[in-house]
Parts: sequence; structure tokens; C-alpha cells
Amino acid sequence: MRLCIFEDEGYAHLLPLTYLRPVYELRCGIHTLKEKITRAYPELSVTLLCREVLEEVLRESNPGVAVNELPGERYLFVNGRVLFSPELKSQISLDKEAKYVADGTVVAAVVSGKALEGIRSAVGRALTSGDFAHLPERTVQARLLNYSWDFVHYNSEEIAADFRYLNCGGVIEGTVGEGVILVEKSNIYIGPGAKISPGTILDAEEGPIYIGPGAKVMHNATIIGPASVGEKSAIKVGAKIYEGTSIGEVCKVGGEVEESIIHSYSNKQHDGFLGHAYLGQWVNIGADTNNSDLKNNYSTVKVYVNGKMVDSGSLFVGATIGDHSKTGINTMLNTGTVIGVFANVYGGGFPPKFIPSFAWGGAEGLVEHQLEKAIATARQVMKRRDKEVTPSLEKLFRAVFEMTREEREKVLGG
Repeated sequence: MRLCIFEDEGYAHLLPLTYLRPVYELRCGIHTLKEKITRAYPELSVTLLCREVLEEVLRESNPGVAVNELPGERYLFVNGRVLFSPELKSQISLDKEAKYVADGTVVAAVVSGKALEGIRSAVGRALTSGDFAHLPERTVQARLLNYSWDFVHYNSEEIAADFRYLNCGGVIEGTVGEGVILVEKSNIYIGPGAKISPGTILDAEEGPIYIGPGAKVMHNATIIGPASVGEKSAIKVGAKIYEGTSIGEVCKVGGEVEESIIHSYSNKQHDGFLGHAYLGQWVNIGADTNNSDLKNNYSTVKVYVNGKMVDSGSLFVGATIGDHSKTGINTMLNTGTVIGVFANVYGGGFPPKFIPSFAWGGAEGLVEHQLEKAIATARQVMKRRDKEVTPSLEKLFRAVFEMTREEREKVLGG
């Protein structure tokens, strides 16, 4: 028996966050979706299935893991959009072939024999329910993440669930400065090499706080749980980090942040409000950038998803910002704004609620961001964090540029 984590067609509703990664590498809580799945089955070897365009980059980032190949003859397939939990695991039997379905979507399947051969022929594309059509069906209760705001909605609960899994409450391994206030210390973890500067308040009364190894929380910052700060990230002086916020590895975050996910290697260093938002990697938010997450008439927020406006059904939806995108100083973002990858947004007034990938501009108009300049900037940005644009990553950048060309031309004209 092996474990296979796969993408289904739902990845398209999670663009632009899934242009440069498979859906299961997105974060919800302290950990990524992939980490939640693999920790449930530590005894099983792992295979990762993804869209063909992501294959080379995924191999690079997962050395020693089978990518888009299915060695062996018996598998537990798990949908990469599922929030895997002990409760879901208890509903799945590894003894017999079956597919496990929630709300019409295959969330898991035990597969061997002829059914496995059929899936082998589908490697390189997102799987569909038809790939599991001949298996006996079982109905289960499971949470699937369909849109970016679903990640934000469940983030507080997932921080708490991941914290319970880590069983690290009350463990203080880093340095805690004089005058730091730890509210509900038993619900706080401070990793080795982390530094909490004097004047900081960590309030875990309503939920756990996770401070990763090597992280820094600077003077007079306040963090209210549930919240997590990833390895080697920095919380700037006087920052206000409210409940439901997950900050990944190697980020710099200041100002006011509430119920948001910052994936990793992204910066929001300065004053300004970020709420109910999801930021990808290598995003930079300019000083005094603010996003609205609540409409003045308190109606539900509509969001641009894969070519059309979708009613989120939620009163609170902030910005979704793809990898390598940036905002200039004093940028204002309306409720439910979606910014693609490699975009630069700046200027006065509110820019459009949808800004396509590789676009440059704001309320006064948008033009195409030159591909070569975008890649050159990415090289500089990543080099500053000892990362590189490998040939396979550059190939992916160029592929996404072409994939998004039609959408960009539709919005920009020409």
C-alpha cells in the first residue's frame, strides 16, 4: 500500500494560488494540506500527482518522492483539496477497493488492479470523478477547500488542530525578553532560537499561538491566538496580529493583520490593514497598503473566480494575491480583490477587483508586465533569501505567462 496525493479539477477555482504549485502545497493552519495528509499515514510511501506543467518544479522541491509515477500495485488516493483529519481517517478502510465521496467529490479511494491502470494513463492531468467511476462508493463527512476564502474560513480551527497534533503547548525553547506577557502560557509554543522582545504580548486565551524556530517577535508587538508564525519569520515593532492568522516561513510582517494566511517568503512589513486575505509566496505589500474585507452595505462579497464572479456567501473576504506580486505605497484594495502572479499594483484610487497575472498598473489603467523583466526581478528577490530561479522554475514562469495571455488580453485589451 502506498499513499498518493492528487489534484482534481477543483484546482482551477483556487487560481492564482495554484498557478505555481499543486493545491496540496497550500497552507491552512500551521501546516500545508500535504503535511496534514502524510502525517496521518506515516507508514506509507508517498507519491504526488500534479498537472504536467508543475512536474519538474515539484520533483525539485520533493527530492526522493515519486512525482507523476505510480510504482507499486495498491494505493490510497487522497484528494489534495481535503482538510484531512483523524475523523476522516476513521471513515476510510484500507482493506477493500472503494471510493469515498463527500458532496459529490472523490476525497479518497483505495485502488488496485485494472482501476489503477486507468489512473496511470491519466497521470499529468487533474483527475476527475470518472477516473474512479468503477469503484464501489462510500459516503463520508469531509471538508473540501473549494475557494481561497475557504482556507481563511477554516484557518483558526486548523491552527488549533495542528497545534494539538504537535502537542507543544507550554514549551518555551526560545528567548523571552523582560516584560513579555504570556497569557495562557500552556497554550503557547516558542521554538528553539526564537526571540520574543521586551514589551510583546502573546495572548493565547482564545486559541493557541505557535512561534516557529528562529522567528523574531519585535518590541511591543501583540499576537492574539489562534495564530502561527513560521520558522525564521519576523513580526515587526508594534505589529498587531489578530486571531486566525497564519504566517509561513521567512516572512516579515508588520501593521495590522487579521484572519489571513501569508504562505511563506512574503513581506508585509509596514503599517496598513490586511484582513481575511491569502498571500502566496514572494509577495511584497507596500507601506500603507490596505485591503477592505467588509462591504459598507454588509452584503456578501463577490469574487472573480476562473473567469466569472462568484458569490462567496461570506460577509468577510479580503484580497487573494498570487506569487511574486507587489503593491505600491498607499494602495487600496476593495473587498474580494484578486491579483494574479507577477502583477504590480500601484497608484491612487481603487484598482479593478480582478488584476490578471503579469499586469502592471492600477485604477488609471493596466499594461502587460514584460516577462523578461518579471523573471529578472524574481531572480533578485529570491537571491536575497538564498533561493534561485532554477531552469525548471523559469520554464514554469514562462508557461504560466502563456497560459494567462488570453485572460490578460481580455482585461487589458490588444
